Amino acid sequence: MTGAAVFDLDGTLADTPCVIKRLLVRVCAEHGRRVPPERAALTIGIPLETAFGHLLGLPPQDPEVCRAVRRYRVLFEEDVLGAGAWLVHAGVPEGLERLRAAGVPLAVATSKVSRSAHALLEVTGLAHHFPVVVGHDMVTRGKPDPESGLLAARLLGVPAHTCAYVGDTATDLRMARAAGMRPVAVTYGVGSRADLAALADGAVYDDFADVVDTLLSPYGPYRPPARVRVPERAGEQALA
Repeated sequence: MTGAAVFDLDGTLADTPCVIKRLLVRVCAEHGRRVPPERAALTIGIPLETAFGHLLGLPPQDPEVCRAVRRYRVLFEEDVLGAGAWLVHAGVPEGLERLRAAGVPLAVATSKVSRSAHALLEVTGLAHHFPVVVGHDMVTRGKPDPESGLLAARLLGVPAHTCAYVGDTATDLRMARAAGMRPVAVTYGVGSRADLAALADGAVYDDFADVVDTLLSPYGPYRPPARVRVPERAGEQALA
């Protein structure tokens, strides 16, 4: 059984990517940039500053990018948080209950800032499962850097190599591997099955119940079998 389970939030626990994509396109349009939805979708799962920097063609620290990020967060609270528990992926509440009943410590490590992450967990009814929530504002380097995963493990009080990290993008899985965590992928989010399979060492699942079964199965400390590369997408870095 895993020593702890750390989860991505958007696309993995909550079905937010479609709304996020729409908001990215809307905010870019307000800043005079016409961005195709499929291009916006490629930036989901990375920090907003990086995403808008890419979409607007500006450095992440540019004042216009900062204004876009602030506008996005206002719209997110209006459009997403009002949806509440309807955002939760099928099987997630029951699966998290199983993990807690088995004594598996749980955490979230997300590219959202912690305020937004806590707000989303509250409205979806999932907050009580997660004593540890690591947001992008709590680290100096976002995914796929391992810092957020390592911080989550440290706050849970467990070694990183005994943890699994569950996510829906190649960025999530690169972070997991870099942190020495077992990468576990779900296919119902943003990432393509091919990209996820290249990084998840066979742990790719269509259903959250299967994820939970895997997390509760016996296995030793995670040891990546080999370094791999998959085609990079906007804002993602290749695995070192």
